[in-house]
Amino acid sequence: MERYYQEEIERASRDEMLAIQNEKLLKQVRHVWDAVPYYRKKMEEKGLTPDDIKSVDDLGKLPTLSKADLREAYPYGLLGCDLKKCVRIQSTSGTTGKRVVAFYTLEDIDLWEECCARAITAAGGTEEDVCQVSYGYGLFTGGPGLNGGSHKVGCLTIPTSSGNTDRQIMFINDLGATILCCTPSYAAYLGERMKEMGLGPDDIPLKAGIFGAEAWSEEMRHDIEQTLGIKAFDIYGLTELSGPGVSFECSEQSGMHINEDHFLPEIIDPDTGEVLPEGSEGELVFTALDKEAFPLIRYRTRDICSLSREKCSCGRTLVKMKKPKGRSDDMLIIRGVNVFPSQIETVLLNHGYAANYQIIVDRVNNTDTLDVQVEMTPEMFTDNLGEIEKRQKDLVDGLKSMLGLKAKVTLVAPKSITRSEGKAVRVIDKRKI
Repeated sequence: MERYYQEEIERASRDEMLAIQNEKLLKQVRHVWDAVPYYRKKMEEKGLTPDDIKSVDDLGKLPTLSKADLREAYPYGLLGCDLKKCVRIQSTSGTTGKRVVAFYTLEDIDLWEECCARAITAAGGTEEDVCQVSYGYGLFTGGPGLNGGSHKVGCLTIPTSSGNTDRQIMFINDLGATILCCTPSYAAYLGERMKEMGLGPDDIPLKAGIFGAEAWSEEMRHDIEQTLGIKAFDIYGLTELSGPGVSFECSEQSGMHINEDHFLPEIIDPDTGEVLPEGSEGELVFTALDKEAFPLIRYRTRDICSLSREKCSCGRTLVKMKKPKGRSDDMLIIRGVNVFPSQIETVLLNHGYAANYQIIVDRVNNTDTLDVQVEMTPEMFTDNLGEIEKRQKDLVDGLKSMLGLKAKVTLVAPKSITRSEGKAVRVIDKRKI
C-alpha cells in the first residue's frame, strides 16, 4: 500500500495546487521586491513591478537568475530577510568557482525537512525503519536534509556521514539499517565492499536506498539493486533551492515528483530562454515559492530534462520530472558532439563493467580526444593482451554506436581508479578552452 507523508498536498487536484501556487507566487514576488535589491533591479530593468504578476501564467515575464548572479551577489546580495533571523547556511562544493552560500530560517529548514520526509515515505519509510544517512554532513546539504527528513518520519537515524566504509557496513548490519541514503557511486562502492566481505543481498537488512547528488543511469540503478537487494530511489535537489527533496521518486520509479507546492518548475530553451510547452526537453528552472532567507525566483538549474503530468500509479498528482540526462554545464562538447557521462556509463554497464570509470578529455593538434578508462571486474581481469584488446574494441564500438564518435578505451586493473565517498569525479577535462 502506497504511503504519503502529506497526502492532502501530494494528491491535491490540479485546481487546488494552482491555487496554492498562485497565492504563494504573488506573496514571494512582493517579498523579493521589498527585501532583495539585487532582484528588484533586475525586475526594474524589465519594466516590471509586483503588480504585473497576477498568477503563475505571468511567471515567464520575470527575469531568470543563474549561478553567475549568485557569484556576483555573494555572500549577502540575495538574502531575503534580516540576518539575525537566519539560523544556518549550507554551501556547494565550489568546484567551478566561488561557493554558493544559501541561508535558512527555522521555517525554511522545517519546510526542507518536510520535503525530505515525503521522499523517505515514498521509499516505504515509516517510524519502524532504521535510516542510515551516509551523505556528507557539514556544509553539504545531503546529510542535514535527509537527517531532518528521517527525524520527521520517526525513523531511528544513523548519522554516519560519508567515509569509513567498513564501519558503515558494521552499522548497517548491527543496527539493522533498512534505508540507506548516499550518493549512487558510494552505494555502488558499499555493495562492492560487502561482496568482498562475502555478504550477499540476503545477508543485508537494507530494503531501500535514496540516492542523489550526481547523475546516474538506469543500468547503475539495476546494478545497485541487485548487489544490495534493495529498491533504489532517486532524489533531486540543489543547495540553491534548499538541498535534496526538491523532487523524489515513488514506487513507480519513472521520474521524480516535484514538491511543486514549494518549488514551481518550468522548462526553457537553454539558448533562447523561451518557455517550452509541457513535455518538451530543455533546461529546468525553479522558483522557490516560500523560502524566506534565500528566495530564488526563476533559477536556472542547468539540468536538462522534461516534465510530465501523466497519471502515476502511486496516486500522487505532483508533476514529474524525468531523471536529468546531465547538466548542460556538465555536458561535454567533443568534436561538435554533445556527450553526457551518463551515456558512457550506460554502455559500460550494458557490457558487464561496474560503474568505475574516468573520462579524460584533451586536445591534441587542435582535435578533441576522448579517453575512457574502465576498470575490469575481478572476474574478467586477465593479462591476456589479445583478450583485453578484444574487450576494448567491443567498448569502442558500443560507445561509437551511443555517442556517434570514436573514443579510445583503456581497460585498467580492478581497484585502480580512486573510489569516491561523496560525489564521484568522472571527468577530467585537460583542454585549454
